[in-house]
Amino acid sequence: MADMENEFSFLLDTKSGVPFYRQIIHAIEHAVQFGKLQPGTRLPTIRELAVKLQINPNTIAKAYTELEIRGIVITQVGSGTYVADIAAHPEEQKLRQKAVDELELDIFNLLKKAEKLGIQYKDLIEMIKLLMTEQGGSKHG
Repeated sequence: MADMENEFSFLLDTKSGVPFYRQIIHAIEHAVQFGKLQPGTRLPTIRELAVKLQINPNTIAKAYTELEIRGIVITQVGSGTYVADIAAHPEEQKLRQKAVDELELDIFNLLKKAEKLGIQYKDLIEMIKLLMTEQGGSKHG
């Protein structure tokens, strides 16, 4: 089984206002979604990742627990945490893909609306970041 260190790494954004555990969740989810992390890939231990990212191990544990609840990873006691075989759950994957497709359509419509209003994409992104900050980052980030 492959080790995450060889295939994938990420940095935490200390200025984004997004909690670190959410950043870890999103980084791993996106890496799985886009094939950077394959099923069976072993993730670093909580301690290893905490040392590498210089954050509290409880933050890593919280992220891994959330990822396990979402079915993205599986933990084997004494062996480690691994990327789950999402293909083993085709119905869930279909539902997820449908939701992602709907989200992409929503984003496309948002971009069209912004264009009609004369709002540049960079300004739209800043608006989104501001809204996320106002929400405390915990719900959306």
